[in-house]
Amino acid sequence: MYTFGSEFMAAAEKLEQERSISASAFINAICDAVLAAYKRKVPGHNVEGVKTVFHEDTCQLGIFAPLTVVEQVENEFIQISFEEAKAVLGDVQLGEILEVDVTPEDFSEYGRIAAQAARQMMRQRLSEEEKKLLRKEFDALKNTMIVGQVSRLEERHDYGFDVVVDLGRIEAVMPPKEQIPGQEYKKGQRVRCYVSDFQERSKRMIIIVSQAHEELLLELFRLEVPEVEEGIVEIVSASRIAGKRSKVAVRSNNSDVDPIGACIGSRGARIQNISSEIYNEKIDVIPWSEDPIEFISYALSPTQISQIALFDDNRALIVVPEDQLSLAIGKGGQNVKLATKLTGWKLDIRSEDDVDSNAPQGKPINQDDSQSPEEDLDEESVSEPSGDKVIEQELQSRDE
Repeated sequence: MYTFGSEFMAAAEKLEQERSISASAFINAICDAVLAAYKRKVPGHNVEGVKTVFHEDTCQLGIFAPLTVVEQVENEFIQISFEEAKAVLGDVQLGEILEVDVTPEDFSEYGRIAAQAARQMMRQRLSEEEKKLLRKEFDALKNTMIVGQVSRLEERHDYGFDVVVDLGRIEAVMPPKEQIPGQEYKKGQRVRCYVSDFQERSKRMIIIVSQAHEELLLELFRLEVPEVEEGIVEIVSASRIAGKRSKVAVRSNNSDVDPIGACIGSRGARIQNISSEIYNEKIDVIPWSEDPIEFISYALSPTQISQIALFDDNRALIVVPEDQLSLAIGKGGQNVKLATKLTGWKLDIRSEDDVDSNAPQGKPINQDDSQSPEEDLDEESVSEPSGDKVIEQELQSRDE
């Protein structure tokens, strides 16, 4: 058997500390590498039955091969002479198979090619072990919010840069599309992220984290609002344009708890804490309603709405005064995009003048059979939101 120096186990322990690869995994990698080198030496590379053994207490490694006892050896890799066999086992018989230690005194005799094969095998085994460890870490962290620290920025070959986040024992990557647009990330910066994916990139596995993910917003609500975490207040739906604006629709499962007040907190403390974690992103908290007309009106708040007509293709026509049109649509269409995703309705916002000249196609589902589509748009089709809400809105009907 071959004896390693005392530095061997020290190297195994250091690897475990620095890369979380266990000493046993390192030893197994060494054994596989040695076996790969031996395989290179054997004609035809037939190593069936050959195995490696490592004794941790003595730091000794051995290669053992099954050899058949014969009178005259023709192949030293699968046969052993009767005289040599008797030296190993006194009562051995011809034809018997002995497991013999074939470990070389000096592995350099295996040659350069075998040594390269051993190194390659060892790298492969350690890489596989790291992938397993990373997968375990990801499975434990998947779909959760974590706190990390920016360790460095890595330029990409396509565009932008990856933000590498130190999570303690492992690192994660935040690609450009998962970053807050316009946000400058700096080394040492503390970041809250959502663990979203596990990918292979350039033959290495990486954990993907995100600050743009909608789930990060919901996790922040669960962190800052105990009523949400406990299920007293429920987030029914949410929509987000990262770095710009978000809308969250909530309802209470307890009549004594105001869902809006619980989310905003005393003097806005809770909602401000959430906003500050995502770089002061504006967050609208609105009441959820099972009445689609009322819910749509809340989603578009603070726009003053004249009428709402619902169609059976999940389309909603919202009529607003001319001076409210830009407010309803929002900067760059943000308000209507967020409201559309929040409510699940395809929102078609038009001014009163536009509706007069371009009547919509189809019959609204909130129209009486006795009414024509044009007549329905001339009647009040939106009821005024009831209850004591944080956001009050007056819905006006238009008479001609």
